[in-house]
Amino acid sequence: MAQKGGGFFSSLASSLSNFKSQVNFMLGYEGLEVINPEGGTEDAEVEAQKGRWKHEDRDSHWKMMQKYVGADITSMVTLPVLIFEPMTMLQKMAELMEYSHLLKLADECEDPHMRLVYAASWFISNYYALQRTWKPFNPILGETYEMVNYNGITFIAEQISHHPPISAAHAENDHFVYDITSKVKTKFLGNSVDVYPLGRTRLKLKKDGVILELVPPPTKVNNLIFGRTWVDSPGDMVLTNLTTGDKVVLYFQPCGWFGAGRYEVDGYVYNAAEEPKILMTGKWNTSMSYQPCDLDGEPLPGTDLKEVWRVAEAPANDKFQYTHFAHKVNSFDTAPTNLLASDSRLRSDRYALEKGDMSKAGSEKSILEEKQRAEKRTRESKGQKFVPRWFDMTEETYVTPWGDLEICEYNGKYSEHRDAVGNANTNDADITKIEFNPWQYGNVAEAE
Repeated sequence: MAQKGGGFFSSLASSLSNFKSQVNFMLGYEGLEVINPEGGTEDAEVEAQKGRWKHEDRDSHWKMMQKYVGADITSMVTLPVLIFEPMTMLQKMAELMEYSHLLKLADECEDPHMRLVYAASWFISNYYALQRTWKPFNPILGETYEMVNYNGITFIAEQISHHPPISAAHAENDHFVYDITSKVKTKFLGNSVDVYPLGRTRLKLKKDGVILELVPPPTKVNNLIFGRTWVDSPGDMVLTNLTTGDKVVLYFQPCGWFGAGRYEVDGYVYNAAEEPKILMTGKWNTSMSYQPCDLDGEPLPGTDLKEVWRVAEAPANDKFQYTHFAHKVNSFDTAPTNLLASDSRLRSDRYALEKGDMSKAGSEKSILEEKQRAEKRTRESKGQKFVPRWFDMTEETYVTPWGDLEICEYNGKYSEHRDAVGNANTNDADITKIEFNPWQYGNVAEAE
């Protein structure tokens, strides 16, 4: 019988263990780990000289960051805009919506196992965007992101906590309801960082009312300071149908010598009796395919491997490796009428970086961060707590493999707001005349 966690596919990884190289060629850099995903250990010293950091910036940042080795740096470190992309984490959460046509197929599908093939492929499709090595801006407390005018979807995300950073999002159309409370835990390792997803992700398919729950694999970001930054997500992704007990277990292969196994994903759809029904295989940055299988996980005679998802063509030579959809996420083409003043698109630092003004982006980022600190002081002096607008904190605690999470639920007020103001787009809006305003007490930094 096929094994869970990738079945016979996972055995392939045993001979492709992720390689590491210690580069000690300069005094003061003992323990520096540099990994070239396309090469071997002998390439590490050459790889260490590459990347987007200037030599002097790289050296000073390396020395400054050593005190954080082993720590969770989720919200501890102020980073230069040199490594940022002109998008916030709330916007990046919305990129999952690009291939939402797969959820239409899942919702309309009568076969419960094929339904999981479509849904799992949808979740995998997001990893193409997650491989970008530019860091998104951390959202300001109370910041939001809205998206309409795409596949009938209404999407709202809100930053509901600053320390620790927690985001919540809700998306819905005629076929599905998507809800996530997103929180991460990190471990800084010097020139890399392990990222553990402490969030809860649930997807409801409207036709039959089934509810799916996702547990994604952890992620490792390599070569943060020395070398070219790259991302890997080795481990199991588990998507469970909470209504029926069926599940998908997909194994993300770790990157091995000379890129062996990189991007590869393999596994099975299981019924509630844990019997394999469909095998799935592909690469998370390219495409996924499926084929019916027997109880040993072998393809059924007379069946073919069929493609279910393929990544769309991306713009050539895009500075931030954006897809066409990522550009839509940043544009006003997907913004509703009467856009909330707390929307990510309106951030002055993000907009300056998008226009190529890195100096202004850095100064505007500092101004926004100081305003956030000033508002926190005001809130504490009043003895008040921040209350999210579109989501409510609950008493429910969700247990993940990496820690517990307090669940935040969509309260429905955004739907009432949208019904009142309408959903027409605002692509004629002049961003220079709309002031970003997520503040609870007004512009307290300027008032001080």
